[in-house]
Amino acid sequence: MRPSAEEDGRPVGERRQWPAVVCLTDATRGVVVAQRVKVASSFLQRLRGLMGRSTLDPGEGLLIDPCSSVHTFFMRFPIDVLYIGADHVVRRVDHGMRPWRIGPLFTGAVYVVELPAGTARETGVVAGARLSWQPAEN
Repeated sequence: MRPSAEEDGRPVGERRQWPAVVCLTDATRGVVVAQRVKVASSFLQRLRGLMGRSTLDPGEGLLIDPCSSVHTFFMRFPIDVLYIGADHVVRRVDHGMRPWRIGPLFTGAVYVVELPAGTARETGVVAGARLSWQPAEN
């Protein structure tokens, strides 16, 4: 079950506030995971996701909030998926999810980050890592 707003530290009914683009860091080890992660928090942004893109460049990503499951329908490339809890701790990592797949419904996640395939292994992100973010530099 998704944590309530109180468990997430937010007042009831209040959504997490994100800048439009963030730099995502594995705070556990101080390693930058991706420098330019776009945030998809509206219904239409979440619905579109990465569909229609021909690639996701190194250092890029998409943060989808709220989200606890993803699909790769209409995508042209594989992705790594980080399932993240309300406390910003990675609960699960799916490596190299190929196009036209449906990921698991992961009830421990409140948002996900989609990254170019291989990024999670290259940066060493694993379940249990605590992530932090800051607004991305232009």
